[in-house]
Amino acid sequence: MITNNKAQSLPVAEEKTELKSLYLETLQLVERLHRRLLDVIKDEFDRAGRTDINAVQALLLFNIGDSVLTAGELRTRGFYLGSNVSYNLKKLVELGFIDHQKSRVDRRAVRVSLTETGQEVARVVAELYDRHIGSIDKVGGLDEQEFTKMNKSLQRLDRFWNDQILYRL
Repeated sequence: MITNNKAQSLPVAEEKTELKSLYLETLQLVERLHRRLLDVIKDEFDRAGRTDINAVQALLLFNIGDSVLTAGELRTRGFYLGSNVSYNLKKLVELGFIDHQKSRVDRRAVRVSLTETGQEVARVVAELYDRHIGSIDKVGGLDEQEFTKMNKSLQRLDRFWNDQILYRL
């Protein structure tokens, strides 16, 4: 009887090992993809001879877009997940890419929006993405169905991780 139980538990253990391997591969890919995206953005600005802004800052400007937001809203909307968001916002204000004003409602909060120069940087990133959209199906082999499935999976993973934090699972 003991042998039978071991035989039954073996496939479960193998299944968990495979799931662990796939999970760890996904984590690696998510990290690598983010770094690679920053490399692609950096390359775009390097080609244009722009050294006044880095890829993280350019992506932050793109994500702000036409909005007027606080640093907290940038984090809660998922636009920026770094611990140094305040540093980058301060730097972008100093460089003239962002305007900032104290909120009329909450004097502690600072609301930020893009200057014309900041909008120019955001447009460069938007144009880069548009070029990608024009060729990603043909060159990358990724069509709408692939992205729909991938996005649903990543959203579920995001919810899972969020629940881990919220409910301390």
